[in-house]
Amino acid sequence: MTLPDFRRRKATRTAQARISFVTCYDCAFARLIAQTELDCILVGDSVAMVVHGHPSTLAADLAMMVFHTESVARGAGGKFIVADMPFLEHRKGQSEAVSAAQALLRAGAQAVKIEGAAGNLAIIQNLVEGGVPVMGHIGLTPQFIHAFGGFKVQGREDAAAEKILADAKALEAAGVFSLVIEGVPASLGKRITDALSIPTIGIGAGPDCDGQVLVLHDLLGFTEKPPKFARAFGEVAHASVAALRAYDEAVKASTFPAAKESYA
Repeated sequence: MTLPDFRRRKATRTAQARISFVTCYDCAFARLIAQTELDCILVGDSVAMVVHGHPSTLAADLAMMVFHTESVARGAGGKFIVADMPFLEHRKGQSEAVSAAQALLRAGAQAVKIEGAAGNLAIIQNLVEGGVPVMGHIGLTPQFIHAFGGFKVQGREDAAAEKILADAKALEAAGVFSLVIEGVPASLGKRITDALSIPTIGIGAGPDCDGQVLVLHDLLGFTEKPPKFARAFGEVAHASVAALRAYDEAVKASTFPAAKESYA
């Protein structure tokens, strides 16, 4: 997957051309993803919640995002990597936004993702003109959790839906190569997808987007209470707990290590 492939996939508009994204935060999981046909990896600021245990994504700073992007890049095997721009990092000024994007691309990302449209359009255009591919993000933007009053579906009212659609068009005009649509009614996800010439990546935005992204730990069954839009495609958490219990029992029964696991 390369940047020009995104528009080609959009133009094709077939089921086989849909774009598969998954979040990833470390080298070990990136090596597993590298063995699959998944198209792209998102090093999301959700790492603050999923890995570090924070209640929101706001705790992810630039150092954290660079650290995890470097880790993923070591194992990704050439997968297209997008890294999240941390909360407010790009709102400190053009120079700071450029420096942050530079750090993320040097860490191994091929693109950065920026949440929201208002106040970001000139920043995005400047980055794109400087050679930084930018992915947009609209709808339920987790960095706006305090403004939204929590993780709530967006765009249910007509005026809100029209605002999100207008934001999508403005972001396309600013130069984003793709757009994440999160937490909106499926009908709005389809309207936005049909209105744009760039591909949309849905997460809780219905089945009509040009691709989908899921948090790795949600799809592997690690999340106790996953969001409505997530699906567990495996029960890795249960298998992991069973393995840990078996190890504990073997240690306490003095059956591990055995002769084959010991040096002569």
